[in-house]
Amino acid sequence: MNAEGGYYGTALQAAAASIGKSKEVIELLLRAGADVNGTGGHYGKALQAALHSGHRKIARMLIDAGADVDVEEKYQKALQKVLSSS
Repeated sequence: MNAEGGYYGTALQAAAASIGKSKEVIELLLRAGADVNGTGGHYGKALQAALHSGHRKIARMLIDAGADVDVEEKYQKALQKVLSSS
């Protein structure tokens, strides 16, 4: 579930960055105990993967699930858009 490795780091990060039915996959992973703040891979965290990919609803979902909003500087602008739209 929380195994790290590869380009995305974790399954949750891969789902957060993907196109398509990622909302359902993320809900499933979170219910199964995925670490919302797990690190590794290209984006570092699932929230950063969602922000990079422009998935605002997914980012909000991760924040609501307890994702740490302390993101790298390059993701700050996208994070502010998500936070201001709530």
